Amino acid sequence: MDKFIIRGGNRLNGTVEISGAKNATLALMPAVLLSGGVCRLSNAPRLRDISTMSALLEQMGMGIKHPGTTLELDASAITHFEAPYDLVKKMRASFYVLGPLLAKFGSAKVSYPGGCAWGPRPVDLHIKALQKLGAEIEIEQGYVLAKAKRLHGATITFDVSSVGATGNTLMAAVLAQGSTVINNAAVEPKITQLANFLVEMGARIVGIGTNHLLIEGVDALHPADDDNIPDRIEAGTYLTAAAAAGGTVTVNGVNPAHLEAVTAKLEDAGCTLGYGERSITISSDGALRPVNVTTAIYPGFPTDMQAQWLALMTTAAGSSRVTDTIYLDRFNHVPELQRLGASIDINGNSAMVRGVAQLTGAKVMSTDLRASASLIIAGLIAKGQTEVLRVYHIDRGYEAVELKLRNLGADIQRVDSEEY
Repeated sequence: MDKFIIRGGNRLNGTVEISGAKNATLALMPAVLLSGGVCRLSNAPRLRDISTMSALLEQMGMGIKHPGTTLELDASAITHFEAPYDLVKKMRASFYVLGPLLAKFGSAKVSYPGGCAWGPRPVDLHIKALQKLGAEIEIEQGYVLAKAKRLHGATITFDVSSVGATGNTLMAAVLAQGSTVINNAAVEPKITQLANFLVEMGARIVGIGTNHLLIEGVDALHPADDDNIPDRIEAGTYLTAAAAAGGTVTVNGVNPAHLEAVTAKLEDAGCTLGYGERSITISSDGALRPVNVTTAIYPGFPTDMQAQWLALMTTAAGSSRVTDTIYLDRFNHVPELQRLGASIDINGNSAMVRGVAQLTGAKVMSTDLRASASLIIAGLIAKGQTEVLRVYHIDRGYEAVELKLRNLGADIQRVDSEEY
């Protein structure tokens, strides 16, 4: 099992290319089930989560090739409609197969999802929405068993704006008979990307990019190709790393509009930012002001940047509060940051951070994907050597993270380790 060895204190300078969005890719891949043919998704990152979704779809009969940065998916020979526990337990995005399997084939058996080791992951919003569309659903031994001869349109209003439930409902509704309305739909970029991809395959959707979607069901979809959006969380992570370590870094291949909640906070913290059509440049002297953040649904501050921001604030000149309103217990990284000398107190879903003059290197353990990113950022600014164990977590969502950081001047190495 690999670990990272980081020797902190180096400033970061240079340019980093941002990969395609992991979470958008994980939504687009199951959507190909609806096409009945070959689709190509460009700008697809090479990540552990993409490999997991590929394995899940391949065992259903989908042919998948991933030359370079293009995913080629062939859904012309789907024969199995089950998503087994051993694959779904690895990431909750696997649950996305439920809607398209049900809509296209009238049957689905999908295990309850897994993923990172924090927070509840209820799927009742998904299930209730599909039931309104006419699905017969039973829960048996940890599996969702769903059947429907053909789904029918309905009005669905989510009590909570859910990205996963919006995506699953959208993929089911495009083949439902009649009209479907989704109120309080998620507006995250990956949902917009998914909706546009479905339209390219022949779906009829009005209101894309808003929280009110109208879907007119069609009898069938056809194959199409799509160009993936950049990963805003990867971009935000590198911007935050540069803010913490100091230096000047340009992230290329991004959509600055997707990152406005993060970049506004970085400016509040004392960083200087410049914006291009597809790039953001950050300059920081490492002397940061404390800034409070509260996570919120898009376009608010993303919960997937909460851990990285917490790491950034550990050496800010004063106290700051980080509150997560999306996941109430997503603070497994805090004890590990404390091992590096951070002063952090948890109260419910908030963390109070009191900036210290210097973090000190230590051995720490990753507990989930974004926690891994926070520990790397902390290691970049800690005095001495930091060892980050269980880096398989970060391989789920960051492509060649140590190579990209090393190209910016970081002293970071991936080494084999027998430690777990």
